Amino acid sequence: MAQQDQPSGKLALRNLTAIGGAIAAAAAVVVGVVLAFVFAATVVVVGLMLSLLVGLAAFAVRAGRMGRRKDKAAADDGIIEARHLGGHHWVAYGWNERA
Repeated sequence: MAQQDQPSGKLALRNLTAIGGAIAAAAAVVVGVVLAFVFAATVVVVGLMLSLLVGLAAFAVRAGRMGRRKDKAAADDGIIEARHLGGHHWVAYGWNERA
């Protein structure tokens, strides 16, 4: 009976405020869900970039190891590298290195 004592303008304003509050709460939930998806997608992209970087690092380490194996095999053959500088001048590399 308390509502009947109030003018109809205040009751309409109270109903309008309740509807506005519900709409604002729903909008806040929607914005929160959208932000959660954006941040989740960001984490996924960063994870993909990190896995790509780790994969490239693994390939680089593997290539370095294979390069060292080839260098060792060449040193085991007893063949050294020499460069002709002109005339009677030659420079040899690797003759003084020990395995």
